[in-house]
Amino acid sequence: MKIKELILFLIPVLALSSCGKKKTFTIEGTLQGGAGKTVYIEEIAPKEMIPIDTIQLDGNGHFVFTYEMPYQSFYNIKVSEQDFVMILPDYGETIVLTGDYNRFSPTYEVSGSEGSIQLWQLNDYSKFGQQRLDSISNAFDQLIAACNRDTNCIKKQKPALDSVYKEAFAQQQQYVVSFIERNKGSLSTLIALYKTFNTRPLINPQTADFEFYEIVAEGLEEALPENPHTVHFRNTVEHMRVQQQVQQNQQPQAIVSMGHNENQQ
Repeated sequence: MKIKELILFLIPVLALSSCGKKKTFTIEGTLQGGAGKTVYIEEIAPKEMIPIDTIQLDGNGHFVFTYEMPYQSFYNIKVSEQDFVMILPDYGETIVLTGDYNRFSPTYEVSGSEGSIQLWQLNDYSKFGQQRLDSISNAFDQLIAACNRDTNCIKKQKPALDSVYKEAFAQQQQYVVSFIERNKGSLSTLIALYKTFNTRPLINPQTADFEFYEIVAEGLEEALPENPHTVHFRNTVEHMRVQQQVQQNQQPQAIVSMGHNENQQ
């Protein structure tokens, strides 16, 4: 084959390979107890929620939905404002969702999407943490009852519960840290970064934990540099970095100022 003929042959092949991944994803779901009911789909954009569509389930609680996304992003699949699950599709994926329509978030399972499975795993471990919190809370209520609300009695017994709480917090924190390190470059690490335990951040940017913000930012810069979520997070981390530098520079000045005032007195 001559060089000219080879070039003419390769052009369409290269074009096809570059377009190998469709810019769409498909969700196929079957929800028990969802016959004839609806689900709502919205995108979680960097700065807002964007409604996408409303879908009616058939008589078997089944639905299929295909969407062309301009960039990889997060999507909520909602049965109500309070009950929804988050997915993270990639181009060309067919995501299969199952669960109970009336208890969607606690019962759902997902397959066919690496990013969505990562979010499911993260959510599942958070549920385990919540169960431990509920157990600790119940134990504390029992302690109060056993002590007949006597303050001294409660103080003597409470350190044991505090120890259990710290252990549970540390386990959740270690899981999130491992998740971030294991899935570096995935948008799912953004969700992990903001996980809480009893409203307390598992990764606190005001402490040494800020390094994990840097790790997430670095991974996303390498994998998805132009993605709007990456760009928004990059700006967030840069702002946080500047704020920390300002605070560090102000602390010595505050000490000097206090000493100066004392001398004047």
